[in-house]
Amino acid sequence: MPIEIKIIRSGRKTMSLEITREAEVLIRAPYQTERSEIDRFVQEKADWIAAHLEKMQEKLEERKARPVKRMSMEEIQALADKAARVLPAKAAYYAAAAGVNYGRITIRNQRTRWGSCSSKGNLNFNCLLMLAPDEVQDYVVVHELCHRLEMNHSSGFWKEVERVLPGYRTARQWLKEHGEELMAGMR
Repeated sequence: MPIEIKIIRSGRKTMSLEITREAEVLIRAPYQTERSEIDRFVQEKADWIAAHLEKMQEKLEERKARPVKRMSMEEIQALADKAARVLPAKAAYYAAAAGVNYGRITIRNQRTRWGSCSSKGNLNFNCLLMLAPDEVQDYVVVHELCHRLEMNHSSGFWKEVERVLPGYRTARQWLKEHGEELMAGMR
């Protein structure tokens, strides 16, 4: 069966490939990219796409089979209140370690992101982080603070994350393996 691919064009400079949590294949490409170039890119990545699509479809089936308890607004608010106490303290501590400053901190109940850093240095964190282990919370805080040094995910960015939090890979892996479960209660 042929794989359906969704193409999203934007002002970006390079092509990227993503398998979504709904097991969709997304190609992000610059506006001017020829369709033949996109097709060639997809063909080069065919083995990777097939392997990751299979994994994501398995996860999708697991999610469908597992009942999800939806959180009440009161539970979400309690998490947000806790996050508003815990995460600013972590940000202050790690900002000093990273040698950066930041603007305001906002706690949100996001469905897809754990955190973000604006170009003005404002930090946003997901209240669901309060359901994750401390070291995962630390990782997300450090990740966003390091965007004050590198507003991308280049090798330089990851070196900064590792400088501040040498064991970040374990927390990052935990989030990849369990983050979806935490987000599911929000949907």
